[in-house]
Amino acid sequence: MADSASTVSQIYAQTLGVIEAVEPRIAGAIRSELTDQRGSLKLIASENYASLPVLLTMGSWLSDKYAEGTIGHRFYAGCQNVDTVESVASEHARELFGAEYAYVQPHSGIDANLVAYWSILAHRIESPTLERLGAKTVNDLSEEDWEALRATFNQQRVMGMSLDAGGHLTHGFRHNISGKMFRQHSYGTNPETGLIDYDKLLADAREFKPLILVAGYSAYPRRVNFARMREIADEVGATLFVDMAHFAGLVAGKVFTGEENPVPYAHVVASTTHKSLRGPRGGFVLATNEYAPSVDRGCPMVLGGPLSHVMAAKAVAFAEARQQGFQSYAQAVADNAKVLAEGLLKRGVTLVTGGTDNHLVLLDVSSFGLTGRQAESALLDSGVVTNRNSVPNDPNGAWYTSGVRIGTPALTSRGFGAAEFDQVAELITGVLKATSPLTTAAGTPGKAKYTIADGVAERTQAAANELLDANPLYPGLEL
Repeated sequence: MADSASTVSQIYAQTLGVIEAVEPRIAGAIRSELTDQRGSLKLIASENYASLPVLLTMGSWLSDKYAEGTIGHRFYAGCQNVDTVESVASEHARELFGAEYAYVQPHSGIDANLVAYWSILAHRIESPTLERLGAKTVNDLSEEDWEALRATFNQQRVMGMSLDAGGHLTHGFRHNISGKMFRQHSYGTNPETGLIDYDKLLADAREFKPLILVAGYSAYPRRVNFARMREIADEVGATLFVDMAHFAGLVAGKVFTGEENPVPYAHVVASTTHKSLRGPRGGFVLATNEYAPSVDRGCPMVLGGPLSHVMAAKAVAFAEARQQGFQSYAQAVADNAKVLAEGLLKRGVTLVTGGTDNHLVLLDVSSFGLTGRQAESALLDSGVVTNRNSVPNDPNGAWYTSGVRIGTPALTSRGFGAAEFDQVAELITGVLKATSPLTTAAGTPGKAKYTIADGVAERTQAAANELLDANPLYPGLEL
């Protein structure tokens, strides 16, 4: 990440000086964020460090253009440069993932998932309805026909992994739009192993008969057999939609191949561009040619104007991921996750599924008498940044939780290897063992408040600083 460090330092120093002249509090927050990220063990599985070229690309006047529509077919004039940006980003995405079609306009992972859902609905429901009625577009439908079409949309069924089993909010969670726009059924994991039970999933799918079968996860520490998921989808007549936001970098880096690579098996794939892919915050959708025309209508179907400066940064990140060094990075992410998991296990920490074979590890901290919220807070006090997360059949619910999710993408970007991640496991375990819940006024253990044994947080932060100083973030960049 040392990209002509002195030149980049000058660019950032001058940029912050310009910002500071207008609103010094914002310039201060930017500087503080870099300081905080440099001084903490970032283990949030969904976070990473974008390269300096990616970050610089976002700070351009591409931000000033409206460009609703598609390449060569915009609703605003003067979009020739945005067309170039989107074309290059789409080309890199197709080549990187071996996809037939790529759509790079979504602003986020949730936007990408919404584009995917509505594209599938348009392809599976809207187009046949229009053809049957002899209409070219929904504008040609009578009010009665339109009401019937809308009712048909709202009765469709989706089947995705439950939140406590490792799924995402957008996979049908009741409080998310995905749980409101569909009739929803969740599949979980085997209660003994924590692994996906494909036979039970098939039985449930036969009974529920979803239009869309969702595969992918947010907190499932294992790989998925997408060939089997496609077989299940085909048997029940469902479209297979894969949310690979978390593990896109492992697909791009050729760690997930064969039946563990979703692209050859899914009809539609959605993802973020950050997380393990190490790009800007944003989303994208991959699709087969069959679904491409519907996906290409993401704007105006779901999206407004694309963020052209972010699409440019996506193009740079995709180009970086096509370089040979990214494959080495992706393999190191997976290798380091195994080392981290093994280090925690040998120190007595309980892990959901007993380990990992992707980029994340899910700790069940209930054996320490803690909730996920207490563990997350105690670790943060000690310089270790994680996030609390539900575990299967979590008695503490989605707010307090019984788990903590950690991942290796960010610290791997800083150069951490096996030795460092074993030390990280030692630090995490030490904090958990030294943390105790504070009792409530009624004398029962609380779910939020806690206490850490004297000196543990300070010693952990000091040990973390040694690891971080040996693996600097953006070396040579001084502000």
